[in-house]
Amino acid sequence: MSTSPEPRPGCPITGASPTATTVWNEFLDHDNRADPYPVYARLRDAAPVQRLDDGAFLVTGYDEILEVVHDPRISSNPLAGRDDTEGAAPGLTSAFVMQDPPEHDRLRRQTMRHFGPPHHAGYIDSLRDDITQTATTLIDAFPASGTLDLVEAFAYPLPVMMICDVLGVPHEDEPRFHAWSMAIIAPPEATTPEEAERLQAEASRATSELGAYLAQLAEVRRGTPQGDLLSGLVNDTGPDGAMSTSEMISTTIMLLIGGHETTVNMIANGALTLLRHPEALDRLRADPSTMPLVFEELLRLEPPAQVTPKYIALEDVRIGDVTITKGSPVWIAWAAANRDPRHFADPDRFDPERENRDHLGFGAGIHACFGAPLARLETQIALAELFSRLENVRLVEDPPPYRRNPLLRGPSRLDITFDGIKAP
Repeated sequence: MSTSPEPRPGCPITGASPTATTVWNEFLDHDNRADPYPVYARLRDAAPVQRLDDGAFLVTGYDEILEVVHDPRISSNPLAGRDDTEGAAPGLTSAFVMQDPPEHDRLRRQTMRHFGPPHHAGYIDSLRDDITQTATTLIDAFPASGTLDLVEAFAYPLPVMMICDVLGVPHEDEPRFHAWSMAIIAPPEATTPEEAERLQAEASRATSELGAYLAQLAEVRRGTPQGDLLSGLVNDTGPDGAMSTSEMISTTIMLLIGGHETTVNMIANGALTLLRHPEALDRLRADPSTMPLVFEELLRLEPPAQVTPKYIALEDVRIGDVTITKGSPVWIAWAAANRDPRHFADPDRFDPERENRDHLGFGAGIHACFGAPLARLETQIALAELFSRLENVRLVEDPPPYRRNPLLRGPSRLDITFDGIKAP
């Protein structure tokens, strides 16, 4: 996105000596996408906070990340401290995930009024039957046996259909906002400065088009709410007042992309991990009540959101033995922290019964994932329905092909084969 610190996440830093930057470039290399964790370990073991050659600081340690995200001197606003805000994408920069208090707190409260407690405490759980029915319908459409791409047939459509329903986006418009969403998150996939410039231009155009689409959709609901989140954002004048149009668009784009991309990878990564551990899958089938524990371990081990590159130091901040200098970008490697051996025993082992479950798969601090309750429910239901119904399911290719994006990691396709489908 235009608000990310330079260099573009997928564009390697050149002219580096054998330092953290060299190892970081290995992480960005698509050849390591299937298993980035040895690279994370090298970075984390060298030092949990390191300065890259371009001036950005990379944080890979669990304790150090918690320090960073709870320190008000490190801003979540990518425009903080900048005078040159020209070119910032208006459809994104007003989202609360890119704001600091008090703006962040107000916008998050205004959104939560229509999504969770205290005003809609039972809303997420009320979606359980709809999610289950959607999963059942998708599985019923599978061939009776054989091979299919689980991403295309299941992991992608389920959360997309649900986020459409939650926000109030017509299902028939899904192909349009899928194209916009893919363009908006594409810049990290750039491998050259020229490609980064092209992808950024396409992302800016997609953001503007998506913003215009959502503004038009919101106007239809203004004064005639239809029970969806978009209606709530447009018509609510609660204690914090009404959102501005730009704030409403920013918030909706953020939720749309979050529900459109991360949960897809969460389901695909979870299915892949369970198929790699048949003994754990057998235990889950024997006792479906263990799914919440299994899910948390899946998210710790293979989180879709691997790195967040949007923090800015507002002043010099000492983290451990390193001073993050004022004005520097700060990159947070959540996936590296989730395997920090100082915090998790035997961190590379998939162990749904481990006692320590305080992973950072949904982030931490005031910007912990807003949609986590919905993502948890969707993924747990999706995996439970999938593996309770498919008979003798196994992977066709391991590792599968991965998307180029190093920040939102997941298979581009996940081919499975199975012998039959049980009745629901």
